[in-house]
Amino acid sequence: MIRFGFNIRTRSGQRVDNICIMSASRQDAERRLRQMYHHCEIIACNSEAVRRSDPLDLEGVIGMISNDPATVPTVARSMLRNKPGPN
Repeated sequence: MIRFGFNIRTRSGQRVDNICIMSASRQDAERRLRQMYHHCEIIACNSEAVRRSDPLDLEGVIGMISNDPATVPTVARSMLRNKPGPN
């Protein structure tokens, strides 16, 4: 995927900077831009390749936050153990 950054002038003359659109091609990015801003004038367009990262590792994030190797099931069990029951 490529991140396209557009600077445009709307049909009313207002300038809008840094509109970011992720797309596989510039033509597709411009099509999406023109769906949002009809009859706009593109002043500048910058592109930057974006690398997709691996899926989020929830247990790793929890470990970073708590600074210990806690896992989701352990946390869930402790929450359920301490939950007050119906009386």
